[in-house]
Amino acid sequence: MSAVEAAPTCGIDIGGTKIAGAVVASDGTILATERVVSPATDPAQMEQAAATLVRELAAQHPVAAVGIGAAGYIDEARSTVRFAPNIAWRNEPLGSDLARLTGLPVVVENDANAAAWGEFRFGAGHDIDDQLMVTVGTGVGGGVILDGRLLRGAFGIAAEIGHLCLVPNGRQCGCGNLGCFEQYASGTALVRNTQAAAEGNSLLAADVLDRAGGDVSAITGPMVTEAAKAGDRFAIEQLQEIGRWLGHGIASLTAVLDPAAVVIGGGVSAAGDLLLDPIREAFRHELSGRGYRPEADIRIARLGNDAGVIGAADLARH
Repeated sequence: MSAVEAAPTCGIDIGGTKIAGAVVASDGTILATERVVSPATDPAQMEQAAATLVRELAAQHPVAAVGIGAAGYIDEARSTVRFAPNIAWRNEPLGSDLARLTGLPVVVENDANAAAWGEFRFGAGHDIDDQLMVTVGTGVGGGVILDGRLLRGAFGIAAEIGHLCLVPNGRQCGCGNLGCFEQYASGTALVRNTQAAAEGNSLLAADVLDRAGGDVSAITGPMVTEAAKAGDRFAIEQLQEIGRWLGHGIASLTAVLDPAAVVIGGGVSAAGDLLLDPIREAFRHELSGRGYRPEADIRIARLGNDAGVIGAADLARH
């Protein structure tokens, strides 16, 4: 192991509302953390905020390199953010700018790819070489590990699984296309479906609506999950609907990728088996060649919100 591979590195997760950072040891242990508000509408301020976070962390533990996880399309050189949907970045030279501001080597990676790598190295996928990670939150994200390597594609934009077309001419997606995976299988879809039932004065939605103080617009995904965990049948059915869509999409992806395991992460994964059971059922029902092939194990992610910073830090190390 080289000196850089053995040394602590810094992982930074840049999102539309916050920038989280950590110093991570070579075994995946987090040594220090910091967090700041994200100035998402100003690219220059965003870079300054990230650089300040790196300097604060490096003052606590000397670091050899920096890994950045950013929501967006990252170029093949792992340096430029070609496009970010929730941050004002368009062909932003984030890697070179942060290297100049911090004086450290910087690697930039898509945030879902970074989380997938973190789970592969130190979390739910540590015992396999081929992993599909599906993150279920506001949208559906993903990361693919094949033969122990992160799949990035020719232009660095592989594994944008949330924009797999599941329903031709289906729901409008924020990407501009119709019928994308995340329009049916995300936390946003969960909230939209629940709110629609509550707006129709369905008595079945009474518990969830009560949790939102009677305000349909105040219903959130965690409220639905909490109600489901408490045994509310309506909330359980909403999670089952999301789970069926996830199982459908994962079966299609498995036909192409043949992973040993599928790791489910993101905020909605907090529902545990209430989400995993319908995923597994739909997956087994729709898997091509079912009964005549090994089935991928479907697992919950282990690293939680730390997967991105741990994965980004480890990618910088390698």
